Amino acid sequence: MFARFDKSLKVLPLAVACACVTNTASAQMLEEVVVTAQKRSQSLQDVPISINAVSGEKLREAGITRIADLQVYVPNLTMSEAAIGSNIYIRGVGSQVNQGFEQSVGTYVDGIYFGRPRQLRAPFFDLERVEVLRGPQSILFGKNSIAGALNLVTAKPTDEFEGSISALLEPDHGELETSLVLSGPITDALAGRLAVRYREIDGFIDNVAKDLDEMETEETVVRGALRWDATENLQVDLKLETGEFNSVGRNSIIIGSPAPGGATPVLNDFTRKAALDPEFSDNNYDNATLTLNYQLGEFELVSTTGWSAYDYTEEVDTDFGVGSTVQSPAAEDFEQLSQELRLVSPLGQTFEHILGVFYQTSETDYAEPARITLPSVAVELDRNFFSDSDLWAVFGQSTWNVSNNFRATLGLRYTVEDKEGGRKLVTRNLDGSVFNPLGLSGFAELGMPLPPLGVTPHDLRGERDEEVVTPLLNLQWDVATDAMLYASVSTGYKAGGFDARSNRATLPDGRPALEFEEEEALSMELGAKLGLMDGAAELNVAVFRTEYDDLQVSVFDGVLGFDVQNAASATTQGLEMDGRWQLTDKLRLTGAFAYTDFEFEDYEDGACYKGQQPNQVVDGVPFCDWSGNTNQFTPEFSGTLGVDFVQPVFGNLELRSTLDVIYSDDYYAAPDLDPNALQDSYVKLNARFALGRADGTWEVALVGKNLTDEEIITFANDVPLTGPVTSYFAFVERPRTVAVQATYNF
Repeated sequence: MFARFDKSLKVLPLAVACACVTNTASAQMLEEVVVTAQKRSQSLQDVPISINAVSGEKLREAGITRIADLQVYVPNLTMSEAAIGSNIYIRGVGSQVNQGFEQSVGTYVDGIYFGRPRQLRAPFFDLERVEVLRGPQSILFGKNSIAGALNLVTAKPTDEFEGSISALLEPDHGELETSLVLSGPITDALAGRLAVRYREIDGFIDNVAKDLDEMETEETVVRGALRWDATENLQVDLKLETGEFNSVGRNSIIIGSPAPGGATPVLNDFTRKAALDPEFSDNNYDNATLTLNYQLGEFELVSTTGWSAYDYTEEVDTDFGVGSTVQSPAAEDFEQLSQELRLVSPLGQTFEHILGVFYQTSETDYAEPARITLPSVAVELDRNFFSDSDLWAVFGQSTWNVSNNFRATLGLRYTVEDKEGGRKLVTRNLDGSVFNPLGLSGFAELGMPLPPLGVTPHDLRGERDEEVVTPLLNLQWDVATDAMLYASVSTGYKAGGFDARSNRATLPDGRPALEFEEEEALSMELGAKLGLMDGAAELNVAVFRTEYDDLQVSVFDGVLGFDVQNAASATTQGLEMDGRWQLTDKLRLTGAFAYTDFEFEDYEDGACYKGQQPNQVVDGVPFCDWSGNTNQFTPEFSGTLGVDFVQPVFGNLELRSTLDVIYSDDYYAAPDLDPNALQDSYVKLNARFALGRADGTWEVALVGKNLTDEEIITFANDVPLTGPVTSYFAFVERPRTVAVQATYNF
């Protein structure tokens, strides 16, 4: 296992040597990057964590409008979007697709936890920065940040008036995006900020059956924020946000073999032939955050209250074929309320502390009545799911500054969570009556099973009570003024729960097909953060190994459903590097590299892809041994290289150019690791050329994405119910785009 890992380490001396090449005549100082990865403001170079930070300016310039766009700039971060959900992977670990899951990568917006897959589809907008923290972050962030955390910080009200109007037009796919931001003082003690964004796109998939470009998307978001300096010691921040994003169709294609029934093959090149029935998704979300910062002498008391809710309805062609074999209308309602109280000591003391308590309650209701129309049967699967959770936690992290150069940090979090949930599945005729064509006794309430489709009617309920202690130990050594080494051992925990999408009543071992168990992680990391060339360059390196027990996975059952189970054990290890080099006052280089070696150590009952010879068959269900395999969405190597250049022209004008080269190794796009749905390695090129005033008053830019026109699969699977002929559906990223972007600041 370590052979490839050791091989990859050989690039480290070379990278360090390259970064140390001097150019003292023209080198400039890098600006400091401030992050809040440890619940206090610190320089990124002082934080002993493998972390990437992307500024709000970079997000705007690169046209990053959703989390999925962020992955091209952060190695070891992958996001996939499937028909029924989205999920994030860090270092090869994620939650896959199931409405019963919370994400393995915790997403936090202004300190509020966004753990549901649908919450991840809210657009990036008016952000101060995004921080990507790799590895378990259980102490300060929480139980479900077992693979890492995304910390999103929205822009705050300003002390002086400012505003901006921006627009982006991409003609090939009919994309139009406009935004307005106003910020400034209202009174001497009160400041406000208003941000509004509207975006529409016609789509880039040519659906020849519907004569429609897909996905047609329309997004609107409005955010208002207030900052009140109530007293000399008390600051109050209130943020309210509402938005909606609606779409028609999907960004999926059919690849490989002909579609069922001998229909004309529908292959790649961003063309698909889908069912004539409409496919849509209508989403609404609201959230509110209240933050109180109170100075208690040298200490800071922080109270963060958050409320988040969303609902959606959608209709998807679940069979992905030409006909309307399986249609799945779905609806979900979610609501969450959380409260955190945190006491933070000042920096620079012998002992530094962060102590806190946390409470969260949430409710989820999900319905998915799939309609199945086959020559032999026409039936509806009336599936309903609910899950309620109440969670308490106390946490603390203390740093002992042993000397001016050495410090030790010990963290501990104690979590108690109570959950209840259930899933009910009734087989019905299309008129709504219970499916019992033979009139047999015992099926009056739930209907008859459909063994060929893997469907057994059921009504399952369960309760879970879990408590866990997650510790952390970190050692940090300042070997020089601008050089720091660190070593950490941390643990992670992700609660068990209830499977929302299985069509089975029982698992092959006889247990109810409802509950899945908690997963745990033990992580070790060694890292270095180096300042080079008198502050003109930085290089950060991290070597990691994380061992997972009972890793939660959702696997396709080969017919219609997804089953949640626990893989016995898995390990991910590797190397991460990133750096910046300000060569001159006009030229900057940035880069990042990641090597990841993920392996299922023990997983004998994984899903089989279509046509694969099973290792065992239990109660008619085939299983394949995944032991020794890598995971979905896990390229072995990935990296980015960026060049930013600014050149004064024509007096007060500047020409600003950015070139980003993004590389990804090949990876499995299908959850069953089907080699027929392997995404090949690729090199993607993004570029931006802008002309504007040096004082930033206005700017006009050309923004190019995926200029190499790579066809990139974000999720794939074989098409169900195709019989002996196998086809594959795939969700794909946009092809080459070139847009015009204009901004006016006032």
